[in-house]
Amino acid sequence: MSDSQPIPGTPPDPAQNNAAFQKFCEVVAKLRSLEGCPWDRQQTLETIKPHTLEETYELLEAIDSGNDEHIVEELGDVLLQVVLDAQIGADEGRFNLTQVIERITAKMIHRHPHVFGDAVAENTDDVRRNWEAAKNAEKSDRQSLLDGLPAALPQLARAARITAKAARVGYDFPQREMLFAKLEEELNELAAELFPDGKIPVVPAEVDAEIVPDEPVEDADLKARIEGELGDVLFVLANVARRWGINPEEALRKSNEKFERRFRYIEDRVREQGQQIAEISLIEMEQHYQEGKSQEAP
Repeated sequence: MSDSQPIPGTPPDPAQNNAAFQKFCEVVAKLRSLEGCPWDRQQTLETIKPHTLEETYELLEAIDSGNDEHIVEELGDVLLQVVLDAQIGADEGRFNLTQVIERITAKMIHRHPHVFGDAVAENTDDVRRNWEAAKNAEKSDRQSLLDGLPAALPQLARAARITAKAARVGYDFPQREMLFAKLEEELNELAAELFPDGKIPVVPAEVDAEIVPDEPVEDADLKARIEGELGDVLFVLANVARRWGINPEEALRKSNEKFERRFRYIEDRVREQGQQIAEISLIEMEQHYQEGKSQEAP
């Protein structure tokens, strides 16, 4: 990496970039050739999908780590997915990498008329309107504002995207604080299905309480109603995240990572004491959990 201060918007040096990218494409093509790798030759656009998703999430982890070497490595893995997908398309006579590059280049130019055309954008709201106008012109066959959302998008993220699209035409709560009244309404409807009297019991969250085993929901109709009401709660939470500019999928991912990190701390401490985690009490587990939490950077 250069020690000089980079100038924003400076493209890569073509003398280096072109040769490096061409060599990379040749490596991927070689892997797909008859003299290449049997695994790579067997891949299709369908079979490679799980790897593409996995590499994307690994890139997110790398970005969170702040480790540039890790980010560079994972960006390379994502780039591999793009180039390999394009090579598969070329091998099947469907499309090639040049078409992919030309298509995205044209799209970026068309959707940024304030940069490459005569449109004016004074702020990010103007940019968003230009983007949507250009996108709508490209997708003139769509019948709904909600058309085009990827079916495989994680559902929390999809909920935020759905409500954001509806909000662009004014279908949104006038004040974002109103969402908490909506959340309370949905929680009450969930409670009506979960508890006989329709009220959420007031039970303090204490680890030294008596353990009461969970009773599974046997009735299929009741289970479906609970699922529906719980989904409504999650939908409102995703909407809350959107109105405060938070990505709900990213928020949940970080909370998952936080819990996993703290639970692993419990396991490590128990292992150091020569015990098995199943042998210690919930109170002891919680003590380790809080100890690990206290050691984390604020």
